[in-house]
Amino acid sequence: MIMTPRQSDILDRARQMGRVAVEELAETFGVTVQTIRRDLTDLCDAGLLARTHGGAMLPSGVTNIAYEERRRLSAEAKEAIGRAAAALIPAGASLFLNIGTTTEAVARALVDTPNLMVVTNNLNVAQIMGTHPTAEVILTGGRLRRADGGLTGDMAVETIRQFKVDIAVIGASALDGEGDLLDFDPDEVRVSRAILSQARAAMLVADQGKLKRAAPVRIGSLRDLDRWVTDAAPPPALRQLCAEAGTRVTIAEPAR
Repeated sequence: MIMTPRQSDILDRARQMGRVAVEELAETFGVTVQTIRRDLTDLCDAGLLARTHGGAMLPSGVTNIAYEERRRLSAEAKEAIGRAAAALIPAGASLFLNIGTTTEAVARALVDTPNLMVVTNNLNVAQIMGTHPTAEVILTGGRLRRADGGLTGDMAVETIRQFKVDIAVIGASALDGEGDLLDFDPDEVRVSRAILSQARAAMLVADQGKLKRAAPVRIGSLRDLDRWVTDAAPPPALRQLCAEAGTRVTIAEPAR
């Protein structure tokens, strides 16, 4: 598809937010809602977006945003979350770290925490932790997802089930208003569920931008977690849900 500059901008907005609304786009670009609907129809016909009531969203698929784009989104917030999460992980702990740019930020922040054992299905995490002088790094097998270095499938799940670790540190593509953790790839979600089932404690690392996005496959709920490390205070409904479930919320401090 050869896109107009406006259509390209609409697609970029959908990649950042997960979904777009017709009326909001019409106001932003100063065009009629009929014009925006035609743009969305073209993008949907090309398989780049999927129609929703009043707008469009990214279609379900292996990943919703290219890896390099994800790395740039909320980069400072992710680094702050990484530092805050790493500060909660004691020396000598055993960990799962799953696929995601925020879990990679956690790995970078663990450089000074000694004697860790890290099990991961994320090639990028393995490379980061491979520079750690005292960490034992175990990489699951599985089918390689070249887009982001993730390993998924039955082999990854079976490897994870051989361990019982202290802390699972997981990311997610989206978090909805009911507290459900969401992602795009069912195979990746199977691995994340296995990780949660094989850990004594579970920690979500996710910035508040994930609340503005949508994904079709459910990993679990904030109720299933011991802690959520994020970059700003969650909305009241999610704060209440966490309080009722006993899920502690840690707000990461920005770099000084």
